[in-house]
Parts: sequence; C-alpha cells; structure tokens
Amino acid sequence: MPIKANAKKALRQAKKRTLANIATKRTYKSAFKNALASVGKSEAAEMVRLAQKQLAKAAKKGVIKKTTAARKLSRLMKKVNGAIAQK
Repeated sequence: MPIKANAKKALRQAKKRTLANIATKRTYKSAFKNALASVGKSEAAEMVRLAQKQLAKAAKKGVIKKTTAARKLSRLMKKVNGAIAQK
C-alpha cells in the first residue's frame, strides 16, 4: 500500500480511471455484440451505427487504440455486408 500522500492520490485516481475504462469497454462491446446479432434484420444499420459511435468514443478516450477501433469496425462491416450480399 502507498505511504506518501501523492502515492495514495495516484492510487485513487488509477482506480477511478480503471472503473471508467471498464464501463467504456463494456458499452462498446455490448454495442458490437448487438450489431452482430442484428445482422440480416431491419435494425442492423442502426445497431452498426451505434457500435461505430461507441468504438469511436472508446478510441477518443484512449481506452483502445485508434487502429484497434478501425480494425474492429472493419471486421464488423465485413460481416454485415457479407450477410447483405448473401440475401
């Protein structure tokens, strides 16, 4: 455990940031799963838009890297467009 005051504060800040990062990850992961589940349905476009929005937010906050967000979105779009093409 930290002894100095600044170390205690740093620990508090790290815990707070960790919780915020986990919440952000949870939102983009659930949006991503919802978008994958809605592939082929009428609300697929809206779900993909929400997933894209959440990925961009996570990248902007620094929770995930910009390239990681782009890769995840690219893979999602590939699956969605593949399902549309099969119909």
